[in-house]
Parts: sequence; structure tokens; C-alpha cells
Amino acid sequence: MFEEPLLIYLADDDAEDRELVVDVFKDIRPSISITEFDNGVTLMDNLLNPAKPLPQAIYLDLNMPLMNGIECLHDIKDEKKLRDIPIFIYSNNLETTKIEALQEKGANLYIVKPNSFQNLKVLLSKSLLYLESIKADPTFPWEFVMTVD
Repeated sequence: MFEEPLLIYLADDDAEDRELVVDVFKDIRPSISITEFDNGVTLMDNLLNPAKPLPQAIYLDLNMPLMNGIECLHDIKDEKKLRDIPIFIYSNNLETTKIEALQEKGANLYIVKPNSFQNLKVLLSKSLLYLESIKADPTFPWEFVMTVD
């Protein structure tokens, strides 16, 4: 488990989806700290602000206004101080070429949005295990696409 407080950034334009993800994270780990963003521009502004703490991971929706998840991923990986932050894309899109492109651009996991609170809890729990695993061993092999099986 993480010794230090866990800070997660969550970027999604859908307020209900954000609320659900926050509720699930708080259910899994009540001490987790989550900073929410409703678009990629405010996410990037915060990430590039030296007065703001950097998160241990970023959960990034693909379809957002102003700056979408793909654009954010590209900009994050272009910034030296940000490129090592794990990026977890979550979306309903199962288009193979898009998923492969996201992996090539440096996303760490692709989480397929589930249809229930319980399934979301399973996936977010797995993503936290992933964070712990790569902290201990950055070469630990994981499947890129994470679904409820």
C-alpha cells in the first residue's frame, strides 16, 4: 500500500461520471485525495502550475470539450516533469486502432467504462493495484486494456 497520501487527478466533462468515480475511490480508500477537472485545459493548467502538487496518477476521459483526452495525453508526455505520471484512460470506445494509438502515445492503462458501481469498484481497485505494482517494479507486466472479467 502507499505510505504517502494518494493524490489522483480525475478529468471528465461528465459531472455524474466524476461523482461516481469519486464515490468509488472513497469507498475503496477513504483517505484518497482526488482533484477533479471538467476539461483538459484546466487539467493542463493545474499540472503546469509549479505551486500545485503533482498527482500519483491521472484518470483521463477521452471525450472532453476544449482539449480531449488524446490531446492531454500528448501534452503530458511532452512535458519532462509530467511524463512519468501514470495515465489511465477510461472510455466506452473499444476501437482497436484508437486503443493501440493511446498505448503507443504512453498511456499506462485503458479502462473500459463499466455499467455498474460494483464493476467500477473492481476496475478502480485493479488500477490502484497497478499503481502499487509499478512503484515496486516499473517493468511489471500488465494488460493494457482493463475490463471486468
